[in-house]
Amino acid sequence: MAAAGERRWCLLWVAVVAHVVASGAGFVEDLDESFKENRKDDIWLVDFYAPWCGHCKKLEPVWNEVGIEMRNMGSPVKVGKMDATSFSSIASEFGVRGYPTIKLLKGDLAYNYRGPRTKDDIVEFANRVAGPLIRPLPSQHMFEHVQKRHRVLFVYVGGESPLKEKYIEVASELIVYTYFFSASEDVLPEYVTLPELPAVLVFKDGTYFVYDEYEDGDLSSWINRERFQGYLTVDGFTLYELGDTGKLVAIAVIDEKNSSVEHTRLKSIIQEVARDYRDHFHRDFQFGHMDGNDYINSLLMDDLTIPTIVVLNTSNQQYFLPDGHIENTEDMVQFINNILDGTAEAQGGDGLLQRIKRIIYDAKSTVVSVFKSSPLLGCFLFGLPLGVISIMCYGICTADTDGGIDEHEAAKKENGDQELTDEGSEEEQEEKNGKYTEPSDGELKQKDIMEKKKD
Repeated sequence: MAAAGERRWCLLWVAVVAHVVASGAGFVEDLDESFKENRKDDIWLVDFYAPWCGHCKKLEPVWNEVGIEMRNMGSPVKVGKMDATSFSSIASEFGVRGYPTIKLLKGDLAYNYRGPRTKDDIVEFANRVAGPLIRPLPSQHMFEHVQKRHRVLFVYVGGESPLKEKYIEVASELIVYTYFFSASEDVLPEYVTLPELPAVLVFKDGTYFVYDEYEDGDLSSWINRERFQGYLTVDGFTLYELGDTGKLVAIAVIDEKNSSVEHTRLKSIIQEVARDYRDHFHRDFQFGHMDGNDYINSLLMDDLTIPTIVVLNTSNQQYFLPDGHIENTEDMVQFINNILDGTAEAQGGDGLLQRIKRIIYDAKSTVVSVFKSSPLLGCFLFGLPLGVISIMCYGICTADTDGGIDEHEAAKKENGDQELTDEGSEEEQEEKNGKYTEPSDGELKQKDIMEKKKD
């Protein structure tokens, strides 16, 4: 009886969850051609999708949850979806090139979402971009509250200035990635020391750093580099994002489920270098660790034995592996210095040979993955075309052979006919062979006498 009751409760719970998820579609509006004219009256978070797209179908329940969440929190952002194949002209106008494409439309501006496709990440993106471009921090209490919520915090300090105008310009571009704040000097923590005002600061990794135009270059490039913590848990999406920073990425490739000394030690070495040598390497290197080697193997087209350390250049697909074993922090620092001075050997790259290798590797990986997931499907997809091609090749080869025999027989027959046709008198044969000679007068007389005798 108890088991039956538990089953009923489970079925009821599943039904309730299914109903809630399904009802989420009511908070997501289906958009049509009228959206182009009416959209500027509101802020819109739109999913441009294609009905046949597998990734779009996977996003659909998440998108319904986003609609519920935005409605429950009273957000001014409206959530919608548009079939980009049915309204291709509108999708093209918004720069939709693939599916699904998520955009937040605010006035004349359109912001692309390129983060993880989870409810929390999408909702956080929508709230950040829909809000004020620069958010003021009026008190120390507010500053402390915001600092606890954000691992990376950019703050402008000072009055009106060309630096503030540049800060606003950069914020309008990079608001899709991080928040931007402004504050007066007395709001900042007591440990902060500013050489001059106005100033732009970033708070992260338990400390702060001040932007220096002469050392750090363009403000936009500096903020783009500094929007990440000094040490990260790296995955495929993070590597893609780090590609915009121009930094090399030093990664400890480990198995997080493996608590052995070697795995823990390599991770600790990377963390210590990121923390203790920041002033030396932060402009050129990003540090972190990656769980498992599946992604890194596909990226390098090689099988790395873990735990190991690899340094990636995401701009040209080069990578560096240490020549020897990394025993301590000093070994890691030496390895990084060798990369910086050009003595470390770079592998991979984006040259022609590497591109050909990549095509072969991707094709091989696709075939292997298909056969692993479904051997019957693999046999059908690859065996059937190979069988058809084999039959065609056999037919072509057989046809060529038979044609060759027929031609040979025809040639023999033609030669035989020519031999029969060419047979004639001895004089004709000798004439053809160039051996015929005119008979002498004596031979003609002898021939006349013989003919008279016969008569």
